[in-house]
Amino acid sequence: MTISGMTGFGRAEGALGAWSWAVEARSVNGRNLEVRFRGPPGFEGLERAAREGAQGRFLRGQLTIGVQAKRAEGAGAVRLNLEQLERYLAAGAPYVAEGRAAPPRLDGLLALRGVIEAGDAVEDAEAQAALEAAMATSIGLALDGLAGARAEEGRVLQGVLDGLTGRIGDLTDKASGLADGQPAIIKARFEKRLTDLAGEAASEERILQEAAAMAVKADVQEELDRLRGHVDAARGLLATDGGVGRKLDFLTQEFMREANTLCSKSASGALTAVGLDLKATIEQFREQVQNVE
Repeated sequence: MTISGMTGFGRAEGALGAWSWAVEARSVNGRNLEVRFRGPPGFEGLERAAREGAQGRFLRGQLTIGVQAKRAEGAGAVRLNLEQLERYLAAGAPYVAEGRAAPPRLDGLLALRGVIEAGDAVEDAEAQAALEAAMATSIGLALDGLAGARAEEGRVLQGVLDGLTGRIGDLTDKASGLADGQPAIIKARFEKRLTDLAGEAASEERILQEAAAMAVKADVQEELDRLRGHVDAARGLLATDGGVGRKLDFLTQEFMREANTLCSKSASGALTAVGLDLKATIEQFREQVQNVE
């Protein structure tokens, strides 16, 4: 089992009769599944095939699917667009009447955009349906290629995230060892401060009472226990096949919450240093999680 990434590319080509085409599908990170489609005129039905194909394969990501199709030269009839020709003539008539322009020549008119049209459309309904079905198959193949690329990215991410999860676990264990010395550090620090202020009047009993109260506030055992639980949860998610990106993103927030509290409760420079290293590692984890589907 492995996680999947959200970045990739797939391509497929096909041909049928006088037509040939190429399909390209690419995706980048996204909070939800967004599909954008670009296809040739006259093949509007392909957009549905593209969207359904993407929804059947992916959960998240911004997808762009494009189909470029062409018909072999000479395979389609040529048509004169009289309406477009008349519009050009009407637009130029006032300038000709005023002597500001010469009367248009036929060869010039025929060269204007839209006057001569190639008959790319498939006239037979059965042939049109067969052509769209073949193009839809190519769309599916391009999406399969994209899914393979995203799976490959997921395999790479798996190793990176496994390593970062292990480091978070190691730093948690290191913090746990340093946290055991927190009460003694707090007691020594408070004893010195109270002695400086009260001198010989500072009793050992009061020192112990106040230090104990401060040690309770600085206790980080709950934070360490939750960090260990989050590490176990992360490992479980990384071993799950499917879309776990959202859950990992939420877990990252919980990681950072406990690391922040650990730093705020720290009574020693060594524990603070571990806490900061922990936060840096969690941030690296978060950046990689943004690529997980």
